Amino acid sequence: MLEPTTLALAAAAGMLGGAMNALAGGGTFATMPALIAIGLPSPIANATSNVALQPGAIASAWTFRDGLAPVGGINIRPLAAITFVAALAGSLLLVVTPTSTFDVIIPWLLLIATLAIAFGKQAAAALARHAAPGPAAMIVAQVLLGVYGGYFGGGVGLMFTAAWGLLAGEPPERLMAPRTLMLAAANAAATIVFIGFGMVRWEACVPMLLGAILGGWLGARLGRVLPPRVIRIWTLLVTVVTTIIFFVRAYA
Repeated sequence: MLEPTTLALAAAAGMLGGAMNALAGGGTFATMPALIAIGLPSPIANATSNVALQPGAIASAWTFRDGLAPVGGINIRPLAAITFVAALAGSLLLVVTPTSTFDVIIPWLLLIATLAIAFGKQAAAALARHAAPGPAAMIVAQVLLGVYGGYFGGGVGLMFTAAWGLLAGEPPERLMAPRTLMLAAANAAATIVFIGFGMVRWEACVPMLLGAILGGWLGARLGRVLPPRVIRIWTLLVTVVTTIIFFVRAYA
């Protein structure tokens, strides 16, 4: 049984992670380090974090439901279905393979996401002058991001925002609603696999889960009133910090 202070830490990390996911993504970087700090092995912390953030992702998606609309010409329902199936594959991959190899790749993926958010408008304009990505490119990107979301998920919300901004020319504030739904879909798939394989530490997961519900609701409410510039700066700040953390984690 965990100590009361440990339970409080898990709940606070869940609240922060839920709010981060609602605003810009990256909630894993509040929850997973907290779980590792209280003594959980990295793969168990990853799985427990994913399950704990799932209700918060659903709460955020519900709050943003009025903003759901097609992205890049693709209806939101097939986009969510693609994400769910791809995340199932990714979470099964985590169960049968070590995380060390993918840990080396993650920082570079996040660096690409950071650059895409920082220079998304310019890149989208340049891409439009030379090519029209179209729905096929969106589907390929969604499959890859769904697999990543199920396998690890750290920063996947940021990467959704970056990929959609590049391929569909959408600003981050327009993508808050579909991004939270895709996070919920990816987390739901991973939750099924992680629970099925007994990878969840429930005594830490439950308080974190309750905190994530409250944080997801509060973050979504805040996201509806924040100016677009603030959301963009916050999104970019989170991507930069996330990228630095993972480079240090992988190569330090």
